[in-house]
Formats: sequence, C-alpha cells, structure tokens
Amino acid sequence: MKYFIIGDEDAVLGFGMVGVKGRVAVNQKQAEEAFKEALADGSVGIVIITERIAELIRPQVDRFIFSEKFPLIVEITDRKGPIEGKPSLRKMVNDAIGITL
Repeated sequence: MKYFIIGDEDAVLGFGMVGVKGRVAVNQKQAEEAFKEALADGSVGIVIITERIAELIRPQVDRFIFSEKFPLIVEITDRKGPIEGKPSLRKMVNDAIGITL
C-alpha cells in the first residue's frame, strides 16, 4: 500500500524526500487532477492532502472521508498552519476516543 501527497510545493517536496509520490496543486483544477490520479492508482491506500487544497475540492474529499473504504484520506496542515476555526487533528482524536492525549 502506497501513500500519495497532494498539497503545496513544500508539502510535496517534504514528503517526496521520504519517498512519497505526490502532486503540487495551487488551484481547483490541479487539485481535482491530482485527486483523480491518486484514486486511479489502485496501489494508493492513503491520500495525504493539505487542508487548504482539500477545501478547493471539498465535495470530492468528503465523499471518500464519509463513504468510501479506500483510499483513506488524511488532511494535514500546510506551512501556513491550521485553518482558523477548524479543529486540530489532535482535538478530533481526543474527542473520538474520549481522552486527552
């Protein structure tokens, strides 16, 4: 099972340094194309996407987060930090398991 990163240049470069294939996206069209590429590759089991890029294609991302089995979609912050008003991954995990990590 492979990982695939979709995000800004820094995110894709950083993950690429550890062998994760990915695509840079700076607009909705590029984000859609990268997402389609990741989904078309049957060996990709986890798609990592930055929050800001995920917001550009929110309906497609949510379809996989809430209804599909594979690939698993994981949203991460980019170098600008978390989107204001959006709960952090740590908070979501703490809420889901009912304890504070």
